[in-house]
Amino acid sequence: MTRSRPAAPADSQKDGPMPASTLKTLKLKPTGGRRLGRGHPWIFSNELEEIDKSAVPGEIRRVLAPTGEPAGTGFFNPHSLISVRLLRTGPEELEADLVPARIRRAMERRAGTGGECGSGRMFFGESDGIPGLIVDKYSDILVAEIVSAGAELLKEEITAALRDIFRPRGIYYRNTHEFRKLEGLKPYNETAFGEVPPAAQITENGLKYDVPLTSGQKTGWYFDQSENRAFLRPYFKGRKVMDLYTYHGAFALTAADAGAAMVWGLDSSAAAVQAAEHNAALNGLQEKALFRKEDAERALGALRGGEMPETPDFILLDPPNFARGKKNLAQAVKLLTRLNASAMAGLPADGLLAFSTCSHHISREVFLDLLRDAAAKAGRAATLLALRGQASDHPILLNMPETEYLHFALLRVS
Repeated sequence: MTRSRPAAPADSQKDGPMPASTLKTLKLKPTGGRRLGRGHPWIFSNELEEIDKSAVPGEIRRVLAPTGEPAGTGFFNPHSLISVRLLRTGPEELEADLVPARIRRAMERRAGTGGECGSGRMFFGESDGIPGLIVDKYSDILVAEIVSAGAELLKEEITAALRDIFRPRGIYYRNTHEFRKLEGLKPYNETAFGEVPPAAQITENGLKYDVPLTSGQKTGWYFDQSENRAFLRPYFKGRKVMDLYTYHGAFALTAADAGAAMVWGLDSSAAAVQAAEHNAALNGLQEKALFRKEDAERALGALRGGEMPETPDFILLDPPNFARGKKNLAQAVKLLTRLNASAMAGLPADGLLAFSTCSHHISREVFLDLLRDAAAKAGRAATLLALRGQASDHPILLNMPETEYLHFALLRVS
């Protein structure tokens, strides 16, 4: 069942950005330009001299430096900790065709990576120039997610641009992310154009998957791990692989297809296990990859205690986001360290461990530190074979650490 959102306020920028000369302004405090000076596209409420509470959340405002000179232009939300999400720095005007121009540019940058006729992430928020907009392509269906008030006000223009540029069969908005609450936005799902089936079939690294579009996690699929799955293929051959938090079985089925001797996929969700089994049958791998409902921590405890009838020599550990905020970081790191320590302790000599995190609150340094601590707690020596990140269709802004959220390591344990 879908639900439409309320109509946008009449004075929202639904017809595109207004000329800079007509925009209301915001002024930075004397110390408020430091983040902006480092190239970060967010301005926080405590960096502004004054917050205009009467502003429409998400409307476009001009930002002035403490000296009064134009410093940038962006979405302004008077009720959010992130007060301004910049669309452009400096005194230059925004493009008159900002939305279609930036969506088209994002698509062109992905040419040759599956963007024109395949599936993948087509737009990645600030990295592609419209803060808070995510667009994933599933063959001829687009699933979009909006998490900023500014992008919400431009939703009609976004939909029109997506229709014109991609010519999709349907466009579906999954606007239920918890980040919307921080922007004062209500959750809803909506078919904005055409027909959207409950699921769509994609091909990733030569394997077929049926992906739920109107249910499941994120927009339906973890495209950010596609290149890491391809990278691991040579390491799977002849291995006994245990894939924890398997979700819809992508890592496990990649292992089975790449010549693993045995593959087990475990997930605490019965629906995820059912989807993984379906995808295994879709690829003729149902005899090579076995899936069952099981808690990852309990399975690792059984492995560490020698209670498993078969011992894997390759463990895939790709847990959900345990660190959704800074307040959860310490607890999340403690849990992830414990999971990795159990995995390392349960592996035989020369066993492999592939571990990922998907929170921007866990930096690369924290990620490596928790692996070091896990090895020490397990009493094992671990060699780092590869250190990777998210797929290239999730581009990282060098001056915005929040866009680098996925960390991936392959370790050999001895």
